[in-house]
Amino acid sequence: MSEHQQVEWKASWRDEYLKWICGFANAQGGVLEIGRNNQGRPVGLANAARLMEELPNKIRDTLGIIADVDLVEEDGKALIRIAVEPYPYPVSYQGQYHYRSGSTRQVLKGAALDRFLLGKTGKRWDGVPQPQLEIGDLDQQVLDWFRTEAVRRQRLPASIADDDDRLFIERLRLTDGNYLKRAAALLFHPDPQEYFSGAFIKIGYFKSESDLRFHDIVEGDLFTQLARTLDLLQTKYTHAAIEITGEGRMETAPLPEPALREALVNAIAHRDYSTGNPIQIRVYDDRIEIWNDGRLPENWTVKDLLGKHASVPFNPDVARVFFLAGKIEAWGSGIQRILTACKQYGCPDPRFDLQPIGLMVTLHFLPGAVSEKTGEKTGGTGAVSGGTTQETTQETTQERIITLLRENPELTRKALAKHLGLTPDGIKYHLDKLRKAGRIRHVGPTKKGYWEILENADE
Repeated sequence: MSEHQQVEWKASWRDEYLKWICGFANAQGGVLEIGRNNQGRPVGLANAARLMEELPNKIRDTLGIIADVDLVEEDGKALIRIAVEPYPYPVSYQGQYHYRSGSTRQVLKGAALDRFLLGKTGKRWDGVPQPQLEIGDLDQQVLDWFRTEAVRRQRLPASIADDDDRLFIERLRLTDGNYLKRAAALLFHPDPQEYFSGAFIKIGYFKSESDLRFHDIVEGDLFTQLARTLDLLQTKYTHAAIEITGEGRMETAPLPEPALREALVNAIAHRDYSTGNPIQIRVYDDRIEIWNDGRLPENWTVKDLLGKHASVPFNPDVARVFFLAGKIEAWGSGIQRILTACKQYGCPDPRFDLQPIGLMVTLHFLPGAVSEKTGEKTGGTGAVSGGTTQETTQETTQERIITLLRENPELTRKALAKHLGLTPDGIKYHLDKLRKAGRIRHVGPTKKGYWEILENADE
């Protein structure tokens, strides 16, 4: 027998133990036994009768709750058993909110206290109204894209095309009275950091744990962050192995795209945006590590996460809109899809590490595929042999863009993306590089202009 989430022992009574009762009431309930030592052996109480009279009133007057206080006997010794039910509203002790977690008691502060108080009211952080956020602040282009995508995937009816933006946002359940919710800012505002610091993604390539070679910061609405990050990881941070055979050119990516995409979606949709900590992605020669500070449901372990489980999103409003856009499923199957995709592709099993703050997902590259930072070919141990560099990979893509624009100067980002198998954001990245290098320039309006190849493009 031992102490655990719902059992605590004390050899004698002190009024400070009201904190433990408060912690049980705020968590899943529990039992505090007085007269039992830390080893679980009964030591008895000389003042049991007096405590039986005093404790019910102390608990009621100090905490505002009712607990069952019973006198029990074990091995001829008197003990007091205080059984506490979980309470649907927050319970405080002298202005502090205590919470039972595992076999410890915590004082809730900051973001943890905010989450707790919101949870007791039935709200989640992303469902809280956001003052000063108006419909006109949202990105019209992203709203229009989302409507089209949700209808295309048959997750919203075609009739939504007739809704004005206010009605459309209401149908997505992203309003609370006259206010838009925080989720609306994350999903559709061009710069969510205007409201929430840290609402971005950091990517870095590391030669070793302490040797950062280059990095990027990805900002914008969550859909843009997803597309831009995926594109950067596939075009700048990793590089497919190329093999020329009798049947033609064969390319092998170091990771299956479904696994990488799902890991990114999970990090974006389930992170804790209240802390101000961005999602952090570290890329090495043989793996990608994706960290976010979201938390598993109460009392879940990594084993629960890897097993069959229901969908319990950390940000329900964000997750629902991602589902409507076809980015996630609503049945808690994302982790299984990552595991299945890696297994079918031949990659080592991913790692899921629950850390003191947040969750780290490690995706290991396919043995023999190409490393990230330089595009060098790696063996199963990460040893490198000859190969093309990451810079060479970018140059190859940019030369293909130059060729296409020379053939048709009116090509749009979307058309270039289709030709090259990249996302429009990926094309934008390379076009910006070419413009900064003085190789191209855009002439005329954004939608109806054309690209001009400058003289030094052929040098």
